[in-house]
Amino acid sequence: MIRYGDERICVVIGRTRHNMVQVEIQEAAKSGAQMIELRLDFLAKAPDFRRLLATKPCPLVATVRRPRDGGRWAGSEEDRQLLLRQAIVGGFDWVDLEIDVAEQIPRFKDVKRIISYHNLHEVPEHLEAIHEEMCQLDADVVKIAVAAQEPADNLRVLRLMRKPSKPTVAFCMGDLGIPSRILGAKFRAPFTYAAFNKERGIAPGILSYDEIKRVYQYPRINPETKIFGLIGDPVAHSLSPLIHNTAFRSLGINSVYIPFRVPRAALEGFLKDFDLLPVHGYSVTIPHKEAAAEFAQQKDAAVTLTHAANTLVRGEDGFTAYNTDYEAARESLLANLPPGPNGELGSLHARTALILGAGGMARAMAHALQREGVLLSITNRTPERTHRLAEEVGCRVVEWPARHSYLCEILVNCTSVGMHPNLDDSPIHPGALKPGQIVMDSVYTPETTLLVKEARSRGCHVITGVDMFVRQAALQFQFFTGREPPLDLMRSVVRRAFSPVVLRDEE
Repeated sequence: MIRYGDERICVVIGRTRHNMVQVEIQEAAKSGAQMIELRLDFLAKAPDFRRLLATKPCPLVATVRRPRDGGRWAGSEEDRQLLLRQAIVGGFDWVDLEIDVAEQIPRFKDVKRIISYHNLHEVPEHLEAIHEEMCQLDADVVKIAVAAQEPADNLRVLRLMRKPSKPTVAFCMGDLGIPSRILGAKFRAPFTYAAFNKERGIAPGILSYDEIKRVYQYPRINPETKIFGLIGDPVAHSLSPLIHNTAFRSLGINSVYIPFRVPRAALEGFLKDFDLLPVHGYSVTIPHKEAAAEFAQQKDAAVTLTHAANTLVRGEDGFTAYNTDYEAARESLLANLPPGPNGELGSLHARTALILGAGGMARAMAHALQREGVLLSITNRTPERTHRLAEEVGCRVVEWPARHSYLCEILVNCTSVGMHPNLDDSPIHPGALKPGQIVMDSVYTPETTLLVKEARSRGCHVITGVDMFVRQAALQFQFFTGREPPLDLMRSVVRRAFSPVVLRDEE
């Protein structure tokens, strides 16, 4: 019987002190957890089962992981196996046993068994044979966790769950493996793992219980769920999954949107490989916008003009590329211009502007500003890219070192400078910012970048990356679903994500 709900998430708790384990067990239960794994190898002292199991709110899994399998057990193997036997008879509902010790520890009463295999270095060539061997053991659930080396490794572990002879949980570790942790639900995995507190170093790439439940809405994913996603490198701190998944849920659309970290040279192979799932559409970010435009079989006018795509939509004849950055850049600037002296709507015509950057975002911005009659200049660290874009758009070039002394009415940052985790960087010296100048930053994670802070402190009119991000995401959502996007909700979700208040479930 296929179940859909919080019982499909096993919440992992790993703390050094018993009292903190007890606290987190109760907090996890209050948050809806219906299965909890206790990492006994994290405890600084010998486990006291009476304390740990005193107020058991749901089924508990006992795990004592060795260092070679990603754990912290510092004792002997003999003592570890003795502890596992004690946990089995001591009141745990489940026990996790590695493949090499599973036959040495017999089944006891109705305690369920997870037979596990961990490889912290690779996805072994003979993974399928290992899985088949595990399915022959006395397991209630087979668990496989391997280290992804490339995006396609996700597909190998997902295939293990298509028609396994034993219920199987299989995923890749690391940020390359995040898709497999989420998509297991689509392939009828009995559950997935999520950390109650992922800052405790539970496992590489593990998502928190809050993320997998609230952002990715794992309990709602089923075999009919359509897949959409974000392609980029990096993607870990993007708000795109939050904004799109919230929009899907608000309109009752059975879809999930997940991040795919794809290294620079791997885009074409990735798109071909993951078409097998299939993935129905992608948002595209740094560094793949230009390559996505080249790969697509059909292109909209903005992609043809800018040679960059931030959206790919799968159709019967391949992918169609769109550039929602182009229209979002124009709309965001026009909507946020300060009014004229008599209160009239602001205009971009004949204003001077400097764009920092020469990548896909800069190209979309440059064409959008040219369309409005802006007197445009471009600067970038790489002179060749700067001159190529300036020639394409028909504007001036400012050498990168001279950007600080260039006078302009509008300054637009289209570089990644200031993006998480480089929070202390700014693409321009604060002395170059003048009162009344319009400063727009395309970076939205964080919203208040160092550039934004410095521009505000100097009396500039600031437009953060959030406005443009929401506008381009809304257009993408429309291309993905054919539905009118819930724009106000999307904007609210992003604003709240930057708030210190923790988001709660949207019912």
